Amino acid sequence: MSSDNVKNIVFDIGNVVVRWSPLEIIRLTLGETDSLEEQTKSIFHSDTWLNLNKGLITESDAKARYQEVIGLTELECERLFYYVKQTQILIYGSLELIKYCKTAGYKVFALTDNVHETVSYLKSSYTFWDLFDGAIVSAEVGLLKPQPEIYHSLLSKYDLHASETVFIDDMPHNVKGAEAIGISAIQFVSAVQCEQALKSLGVKL
Repeated sequence: MSSDNVKNIVFDIGNVVVRWSPLEIIRLTLGETDSLEEQTKSIFHSDTWLNLNKGLITESDAKARYQEVIGLTELECERLFYYVKQTQILIYGSLELIKYCKTAGYKVFALTDNVHETVSYLKSSYTFWDLFDGAIVSAEVGLLKPQPEIYHSLLSKYDLHASETVFIDDMPHNVKGAEAIGISAIQFVSAVQCEQALKSLGVKL
């Protein structure tokens, strides 16, 4: 990809812009437990969580289902979704990186597997969402990464070309999903590493 090609830089949100730490969320919700990893899987790898991310159910529905299906108490459910939001602190340097990209004349977008209520929280708590020229949220389109359709939905909604677009995500399978449809992609480790990777693709920051 030559330097003149890149016009659009697309950011995942969880573990790219804000921290996403399921184990910590469950530890805060349920306390220290021997079955921390099992509990984490039962909540975040469940149909309930997937359906919430696809926008098929609301946060209130999810709370009710967690009480029915895995026996969480009402209080635990309240704590769970409190910590889902409150643990999403800004990752060092990422806000600055988004600003660098914009200042350098690139369009910036978000592509995130995310929940309506969490997105509302992020928009009201932080300034970064206003920097995006557009966003695709899984709950709004009913698709999840790495489904090819979610990447195509971004390209078609904002009239972008895959060959002019770079996608940044912390998860290898999501990176591969973007590459599979012709989008250049970077696996995010830190803002410093990501900035260097963008420069190596010809992005001028």
